[in-house]
Amino acid sequence: MHKASGFVAKTCMLVALGLPLASQAGELVREFNGSRSTDTVEFEVRAPWILDWRMVTDYPGQMAVDISLVDARTGAFEGSVLKTKWSGNGVRLFHNSGRFQFKVISNLANWTLKVEQLTPEEAEQYTPRQR
Repeated sequence: MHKASGFVAKTCMLVALGLPLASQAGELVREFNGSRSTDTVEFEVRAPWILDWRMVTDYPGQMAVDISLVDARTGAFEGSVLKTKWSGNGVRLFHNSGRFQFKVISNLANWTLKVEQLTPEEAEQYTPRQR
């Protein structure tokens, strides 16, 4: 299996089970904010963990944000995390541990990324979004 395919199989986009996200939040590991393309600093997490993301723009449909997860030790591409052209927010659950960083490509958007460590019990409070 291709490494990126395995990554996608281990992660999923999520929505909360009727509870506010703030009440389910785990321990904040790192928070990143910006409006430009950048590689974030490294962060280390144990599975399970979530990325709580928010995008804001004054140019809906014209903005673009593309976020990838990168192994901080090797620089290897671990997988695509998010691609959007619209303001919004959400969470993504990850089931892999390691030292990572995000590669953010951003145009006409303000973004916030929060990495939160979860317990297995907290992770069970999330379920994949139905498409």
